[in-house]
Amino acid sequence: MITFDKTQRKMALALFVVGLLAASMLALVDQVTQEPIAAAQREALHKGLVQVLPEHQNDPLQDVFIYKLSDTEQLQVFPARDKRGRVIGYAWEQVAPDGYSGTIRILMGIRVAGEIVAIRITEHKETPGLGDGITKDTVWLNSFVRKSLNTSTWKVKKDGGDFDQFTGATITPRAVVKAVYNGLSMYKKSRKGFYKAYKTNQKKKEDKQLANQKDGGSS
Repeated sequence: MITFDKTQRKMALALFVVGLLAASMLALVDQVTQEPIAAAQREALHKGLVQVLPEHQNDPLQDVFIYKLSDTEQLQVFPARDKRGRVIGYAWEQVAPDGYSGTIRILMGIRVAGEIVAIRITEHKETPGLGDGITKDTVWLNSFVRKSLNTSTWKVKKDGGDFDQFTGATITPRAVVKAVYNGLSMYKKSRKGFYKAYKTNQKKKEDKQLANQKDGGSS
């Protein structure tokens, strides 16, 4: 049986107390910073949506709905509405898993007919000075504007397509072009499903508001 003398017991107790205090401090810091981080993320998303959606009168963050791609996959979709309440566009995050240095996340916005309004890169790990042109090269980003499935050859020019690659970096733009094409292809198949999911979500919101009004009136 292992025994500890008085000094060892004190050291063990001190380590336990220090560990407990450190864990408590980390938990406190995490709790304090969660909301500011979440708020910053919401603000960044809001700015991105303004850039990629057609001019709209609603708050896409408030009208966001879920579209099920499959039993295991779902998509957050942000709709844009005009002043008459009609849906005029959608935005969602498309993922390119095959970037040079890893996954690239793309916020893409389209009009309901399937024409791209704009795209923005929201996350990547590409090489500074080479692959990061996908965030800094505005001419290249703007080359996606007003493109649709049938108006372009969705490859980089090196592969016989319409989109430029960067000097010394072909894999990165190739991955983005492919991902945006996949997003447009998915939308073409799912256009009616998008609208149905949007209408279902709006109905749930209206029912909830009505129920809250009734509860407020009866209290």
